[in-house]
Amino acid sequence: MKKALITTTLTLLLGAAYAQKVKESAVPEPVKQAFAKLYPNVHNQKWEIEDGNYEAEFEVNEIETSVEFNAAGTLVMTEVEIAVSELPASATDYIAKNMPGKKVTEASKMTDANGVITFEAEVGGDDYIFDSSGKFLKKVTEHKQIGKKEENEKEENHDKQKKENHDKE
Repeated sequence: MKKALITTTLTLLLGAAYAQKVKESAVPEPVKQAFAKLYPNVHNQKWEIEDGNYEAEFEVNEIETSVEFNAAGTLVMTEVEIAVSELPASATDYIAKNMPGKKVTEASKMTDANGVITFEAEVGGDDYIFDSSGKFLKKVTEHKQIGKKEENEKEENHDKQKKENHDKE
């Protein structure tokens, strides 16, 4: 029991450390101003703090997009969802060779503040990062998904408890 409690606590802390949702009112004014300058017609963004930076997630022409700023409002990175077929061929070759039978479920193109382009391919809940030519760089385990899973389980347990209490009345 103690081991399960420690594991759950660590999982929640890792999820919280990776990305934390914040209300727009908690986003520094320079960040909001920089965002509004880049995307003046977007008003439905969701904010998170990720690795100390502020990330806005939104859609542009039905394409998932995110943009990340530091607290001073300086652009750090943009990420735009792309079709899996738009990944570099050597990236899809790497996935086929090293993960036979697995498929890319999402793909995105990331551009950092210096204009350096990388690609992200989600396979089996993990993100695989490739350079602009499709050379494998690193694997990133998606802590956000762990946190969301825990959050969903907590909501389900709350709803179940509510129903049980109602049935007792």
